[in-house]
Amino acid sequence: MKILYLAHRAPYPPNKGDKIRTFNEIKCLSQNHEIDLLALADDPNDLPYKRNLENYCNRVKLFGLNILKSKIYSLAGLAIRSRPLSVSYFYNKRLQTCLNQWMTEKSYEAVICFSSPMAEYLFRCPMLKETLNPRKPISNGAFPVLIMDFCDVDSQKWHQYAANSRFPLNLIYDVESRRLLAYEKKINRLFHHSIFVSTHEVEVFIDLNKQAQNLTAVPNGVDHDYFSPDAQFETIPLKEKEGQKVLIFTGAMDYYANVEGVSWFCRKILPRIRSEHPDVLFYIVGSNPSPEVKALGNLQGVRVTGFVDDIRPYYRGADVCVIPLRIAAGVQNKVLEAMAMARPVVTTKKALEGIKGIPDVHVLIEDDPKHFADKVVQLLDKKEKETALASNARDFILEKYNWQTNIAALERLLPLEPATN
Repeated sequence: MKILYLAHRAPYPPNKGDKIRTFNEIKCLSQNHEIDLLALADDPNDLPYKRNLENYCNRVKLFGLNILKSKIYSLAGLAIRSRPLSVSYFYNKRLQTCLNQWMTEKSYEAVICFSSPMAEYLFRCPMLKETLNPRKPISNGAFPVLIMDFCDVDSQKWHQYAANSRFPLNLIYDVESRRLLAYEKKINRLFHHSIFVSTHEVEVFIDLNKQAQNLTAVPNGVDHDYFSPDAQFETIPLKEKEGQKVLIFTGAMDYYANVEGVSWFCRKILPRIRSEHPDVLFYIVGSNPSPEVKALGNLQGVRVTGFVDDIRPYYRGADVCVIPLRIAAGVQNKVLEAMAMARPVVTTKKALEGIKGIPDVHVLIEDDPKHFADKVVQLLDKKEKETALASNARDFILEKYNWQTNIAALERLLPLEPATN
């Protein structure tokens, strides 16, 4: 089957949440189908990885995204009634031209979009305009089956940003939340299928859109062999003296939710932990640390690494993985990876919403700063509890989070017969 796949970020290297999901969808689907990939690259360093993606795709075209220009376009989009800022941000005329050409050259049985802004390219495609008229529901079989992988309900993420931001950003984020929700509803109405990363996200979308239809949960997975406590990789000594305890947080450190989370942890939680373990080290591990995150590195016991080639040595060297996110949606891959590496995790309720782990069996959950600190200290003091939690976590991931098994739910949405365009 011939599939056109559109992604708002180049799916390689798979080093952050959305890229991990897109890469594994492509990798799994490529075993049985011919995939053409169009994607944007907001990091110029991703462009040379085109050849890696060609190992899985028939054709690959990556288009560099100028972040400054995209921000200007998205802010200018505020003046355009009803258009989400995200749509303006991720729109690229060269990608549109290429998509239009590819659609005339090949009869695709399916088109998969990852992230709602990529639907705009189909809405503007001459071949699909008539069928995608909002007043005329799509006719299954006349054109490729259209599948939107929303992953998370992004409109609600912006709603959370608005609730946690000050003027004037809170007003801009609120506008984006409302516009993006209307856009998500339009996509769901016009596409054949809408998929989300968890049943929780499906339920969130139904609460917001009572007319929602054709919804499917396609959970993430984990590379069990790569993220394994028994895997072979270089060890990095994280402890600076004998007997020291180590905590880690991993993630893209220019991402608002991660920045807010580690800042909250350093202000409200870490001092309580240090009162019991004065020598504890907290590693913030991830690319592009913002100025606010870099400043946290000046605090006693806090280490900011920036980008690392391999995250696994940090998981292995950690006594506890802390994931103190107060803003979160979908599935946190950092939780899955830590559990796969058989590390004990203390996190918030919000960060675990899309993962069906059992509190106190697979992970520890706490939203109150004092109690969060208490649970970390409990693990640092009780080796047997740390070991049991870590073992349960690994077993849980092996059972529930297999990419090949989970992506099969997406593959079942593909048409059985060729398209007729």
